[in-house]
Amino acid sequence: MEKRLLTPIFLDSPEGEATVGTLLQRFQFGDGSCREAVRDILRAVREKKDEAVVASGRKYDAPDLTAAQLPASLEELQEAYDLVERPFLDSLALAIERIESFHQREMEDSWLQTRDDGTIVGRLVRPVDSAGLYVPGGKGGSTPLVSSVLMNGIPALIAGVGRRVMVTPPNKDGKIDPHLLVAAQEIGITDIYKAGSAWAIGALAYGTETIPRVDVIVGPGNQYVAEAKRQVSGMVRIDMIAGPSEVLIVADHTARAEAVAADMLAQAEHDPLALAVLVTTHEPLAGQVVTELERQLQSLERRDIARRSLADRGMILVATTLEEAIDLANAAAIEHLELMIADPWAQLPHIRHAGAIFLGANTPEAAGDYLAGPNHVLPTMGTARFASALGVETFLKKSSIISYSAQGLAADAEHIVRLARLEGLTAHARSITVRSGR
Repeated sequence: MEKRLLTPIFLDSPEGEATVGTLLQRFQFGDGSCREAVRDILRAVREKKDEAVVASGRKYDAPDLTAAQLPASLEELQEAYDLVERPFLDSLALAIERIESFHQREMEDSWLQTRDDGTIVGRLVRPVDSAGLYVPGGKGGSTPLVSSVLMNGIPALIAGVGRRVMVTPPNKDGKIDPHLLVAAQEIGITDIYKAGSAWAIGALAYGTETIPRVDVIVGPGNQYVAEAKRQVSGMVRIDMIAGPSEVLIVADHTARAEAVAADMLAQAEHDPLALAVLVTTHEPLAGQVVTELERQLQSLERRDIARRSLADRGMILVATTLEEAIDLANAAAIEHLELMIADPWAQLPHIRHAGAIFLGANTPEAAGDYLAGPNHVLPTMGTARFASALGVETFLKKSSIISYSAQGLAADAEHIVRLARLEGLTAHARSITVRSGR
C-alpha cells in the first residue's frame, strides 16, 4: 500500500511547529556508513595510483578498463561531434553564452591602497593553477549531466585556471557519453578521464601516473563522492559538501496549483531524500496542490522516486500571513526559494538566506538549472545562512600585498613593538627595532 502523499498542516498548530522543527534541523554530516570504505579507496589511490583507479573502474563501471584507456583519446573527442544532433549543439551554445555572461560579472580585481608616508597595502587576486571537475555518470551514463560540465567548468575558465581536468565514470563499454565530451570541448576542456566515485576524487587530490593532481575539486556526486571530497578537503579546496536537492515555494492566492505541483515534483524526482516544501497563505491552494501532485505523478518517468520523496520528506504548510511565510523561508535558508506571489520584487529586500531566489510565476527552478545563467551549484541543508553559490571566486585566491617605506615603518614601529611585547613575542619586536632604531 502506497504512503499517503501529503497532508496540509497549519503553521500555528502543534503539528506545524513540529514540522517546522524538522525543516530547520535538517542538516546532516552525511552517511557515515561509507566513511571507512571511502577511506580505504583513497588510501589505495594514494599508494597505488593508476592501478587502484583502474581496479575500481573495472569492478564498478567498465570490466575491461585499462590504464591506457583512462584518458579520453583525441579520436573519441572528435567522434563525439558526429554522435550528437544539431539541436543539442544549438541549446548548448545558448546555455554557454548565458552562463559565461553571468559569471563574467563575478571576476574580482586586484587592488592597492597607498598612504602619504609611502606605505602600500593591497590584495593580489590570482587563479589557482588547476581545477578538477567531477561529473556524475547519471543513471549508468544514460542521462548525461551536461549542465554540471557547464556550471563547474565555465567559472573556472573565466577565473583563468590554467588546467581544467574533467573526470566522469565510463559506461560498461569504457565510453563517455558524447554529449559530455562535446560540452567539455565547447568550453575548452580536453583533459578528460574515465574515472568515477571516490577513486576519481582521490586521483584528483593525490595525482596518479595518468590523472594530474589539482588544487580545487568541484562537482556533484553520490554519498561516496561527497564523503571523498570531505576527506580530502584541506589538502585541496572543494566547492561544498552538498546534501539532497531542495526547494521551498512561497505561494499566495495568485499561484496556480498546477505550476506549484510541477515545481515540487521537479525537486522530488532527483532523489528519495530530496526536499520539496510549499508554504502558502491561501488555504484552498494547499488542497489543490495535493490533487495536482497525485495527477502529475502518474506521467513521470521517475514517479516512484518522486512519490517516495514527497511522502517521506515533502511538506505543505499553511501560513496566516505572507510575513510569516517569508520568516520561515529565511529560517530554512533553502537551496532554491521560489516566490510565487503577487509582487515578489516587493519581498526580495526581506530575503536574507537562500541559495537562489526565483521571482514570479514564470520563473521555475528548472530554468536556473540549465539556461538562466546563475550557477546551479548551491548551498543546501540550511548552509545558505553563510555559504554562496559556486562561482568564479571558487577558483581564485587572494594574496595580501604589504610594502613599508622607511618613514612608514618608523611611524608604526612603537605600536607594533608594544603589541608584540604584550603577546610575549620579543623576536617579533626585535625585527622592528633593528630596522627602526627604536
